[in-house]
Amino acid sequence: MANLKNPIITLPFDSFQANASATQQQSYIEHLEHGGVLFLPNLGFNLLPDEQRFLSPDWSDGKAKNIYLRGNERSIRGAQGSPNDLTAMSQLIERYALSAKQLIQHLLPSYADFAKPANTSLRSIEAEGRKTSWRKDDSRLHADSFPSKPTHGERILRVFTNVNPDNKPRVWKIGEPFSDMVAKFIQKVPRYSKTQSKLMYLLGITKTMRGEYDHTMLHLHDLAKADLDYQLNAPQMTFEFPANSSWIVYSDQVLHAVLSGQYMMEQTLHLPQKKLAYPESSPQQLIAKILKRTIHS
Repeated sequence: MANLKNPIITLPFDSFQANASATQQQSYIEHLEHGGVLFLPNLGFNLLPDEQRFLSPDWSDGKAKNIYLRGNERSIRGAQGSPNDLTAMSQLIERYALSAKQLIQHLLPSYADFAKPANTSLRSIEAEGRKTSWRKDDSRLHADSFPSKPTHGERILRVFTNVNPDNKPRVWKIGEPFSDMVAKFIQKVPRYSKTQSKLMYLLGITKTMRGEYDHTMLHLHDLAKADLDYQLNAPQMTFEFPANSSWIVYSDQVLHAVLSGQYMMEQTLHLPQKKLAYPESSPQQLIAKILKRTIHS
């Protein structure tokens, strides 16, 4: 089981079609679902010669921090350029989506049939010094929760690859176990209101009605980010993901903060709790255990 002393395990594979044994696959799933990170220092993603030009923040439309494809949509978002440029960027991002899918199929095959693709992105903005509100400040420790897109208990699994052409690492902080953070803040989470949730949905603030689980996760996200004493003094470690490396993590469970880094590919996948190997270790069940009652999606 992952802990702060050893939240990261290193895997030797250098191909997105990783040849892992059944025993390895099971151990990787156990590590991930208990709040760990799978680190692949030898797994890079090669951009084609004509694609190298897209490693520049100039392609961003300035409205979004990422250039991305959403789920199975083929319309690129967050980018600017000629129609040919946008097509080429879409092809680059789609190629990474296929690579990430292959990695899951080979490394975590029990996930392959029910992992739903969400956003696939090219992140070209330098993380260090990016001006934003404290809620959106990813340099503060947090577990992912989406204000407008409730997950209804589905897990958020992410595949990252550092494609920095200047050999610069992506620097993270990794925090304490999820349950320890929840124990510190859960009593400060306001009571869930179904009426308020329905109103936010009718006003278009959320894509679907927010249940108690998403309500709780969002407030835990905000409470941790807003508490500067927690940010400074909570147990945490710094880790550098070098250029041409990849890593896999349940970002709704692993407390993380991005200190610096530029040029990264990322694939988000959603997984239903009932298909997990260890559903009792999901954030929803961990919160329920602390509250000593059921928390609904």
